[in-house]
Amino acid sequence: MRRYWLLFSQTVTVVLAIYFVVATLQPQWLKPHIAALALADANTSLQSDTADHSHAPASLRAAAQRAAQSVVSINTTKTVRAPYANDPFFQYFFGESPNRAQSGLGSGVIVNEDGYLLTNNHVIEGADAINVTLNDGREFSAKVVGTDPDSDLAVLKINAPNLPAIQIGNSEKIAIGDAVLAIGNPFGVGQTVTSGIISALGRSHLGLNMYENFIQTDAAINPGNSGGALVDINGDLVGINTAIFSQSGGNMGIGFAIPTKTAQFVMDSIIRDGRVIRAWAGLVSDPLTPELAEAAGVKATSGVIVTGVLQGGPAAKAGIRPGDVITLVGKHQVQSVGDLMSTIAGLTPNVPVDIQMERHGELQTISITPDVKPATIRNPR
Repeated sequence: MRRYWLLFSQTVTVVLAIYFVVATLQPQWLKPHIAALALADANTSLQSDTADHSHAPASLRAAAQRAAQSVVSINTTKTVRAPYANDPFFQYFFGESPNRAQSGLGSGVIVNEDGYLLTNNHVIEGADAINVTLNDGREFSAKVVGTDPDSDLAVLKINAPNLPAIQIGNSEKIAIGDAVLAIGNPFGVGQTVTSGIISALGRSHLGLNMYENFIQTDAAINPGNSGGALVDINGDLVGINTAIFSQSGGNMGIGFAIPTKTAQFVMDSIIRDGRVIRAWAGLVSDPLTPELAEAAGVKATSGVIVTGVLQGGPAAKAGIRPGDVITLVGKHQVQSVGDLMSTIAGLTPNVPVDIQMERHGELQTISITPDVKPATIRNPR
C-alpha cells in the first residue's frame, strides 16, 4: 500500500512540475484551454442577463391602448353676461353690454355602450352646449342626464353606435405604489397618456367637494384632464381625474381622482332616479388621533371619532354619542372621515344597518336607520 502511495505522489509531483515549466516557458500552449474557460464564463453571463431581462417590468402599452379608446374630449360653450348688464344706471352711461361666449375644455369617460359618459360637474357646469369628440375623431352633441355637485360628478349621454365602454375596476383593491395611467386632453393638445403611481388613498379636507375620499397620484394631470380616466395596469378604470395641487397652474406631481366606488354609485343613481339619493346619519366626525383616543378613553388605533350628533337625527336615535369611535359600518372597515361619509351615503335610506364602535374601551354594535339626506343648500354664484 505504501508503494502505491509513493508512486501516486511522485506522479502528481512530476505532472505539476511539467505544468509549471510549460506555463513558464511556453504559455501559448495553454491558451486554447483558457479561451474555452472564458467562453464558458461568457455564456453563463449571457444566460444570467437573459434570465434577469425576463423579469423586467412589462410595458403599459396594452393598458393604454385598451383604455384610451374610451376616453373623450369635452368642449363646452356658455354665454356670460357682463357685470351690471341689467343695471339701468350702468346702461344709461355705458349702454347695453353685449353677452360674450366662453368656452371650456375637459375630458370624459365612456362607461356604457348605450352612450353614457362620466365627467366632472365643474367641466360642464352652466354650459349651454356640450360637444364630445371621441378618440376615433367622431364628434357628437351631448345632453346632461344629471349632475351631482356634492361629489363633483356628472353623467352625459350621446347618441352614437359602437361605443367602446371602459371596464370599471374596483377602487377598493388598489394600494399605494400601484402603477396607474392618467388619460385625458390636457390644454387641448389632444389625448395624452401619462404614468405614475398611487401616492396616497383617502385624501380629504381639500375643500374640493362634500364627499372627499380622493386617490392621490403623481401621474401628470393638467388643466383639461378633469373628467378623464385614471386606470390600472390592466386598463380598468379606478378613478375620475378631478383636480391638481399646483402653485403654477401646471402639474407638480400631486393630482386627485374620485374613486370608481363613488363614481359608480353616483352614475347608477342618476341613470336610475335622475338624481343622487344618499343616506344620512346626522353626525359629525374627525380623524382619530392619539390625543383624541386618550381623551375619549378608547384603545382603537383606526376609525373615526364622533365629535357631534344632531339632535333628533338617526345617529342620536340610535344612541351614538360624541366620543364614540366608529370602526365598522355594515361590513365596511372605516379608515377616514371621507370613508365614513361615503359609506353612509351609499347606504339605502330607511334600511337598518349595524355599526361597530368603541365607547370607553368597550366594543359595541348598534343598529342605525339612516334617513334620506336633505338637499344641500348652495350659495348662488
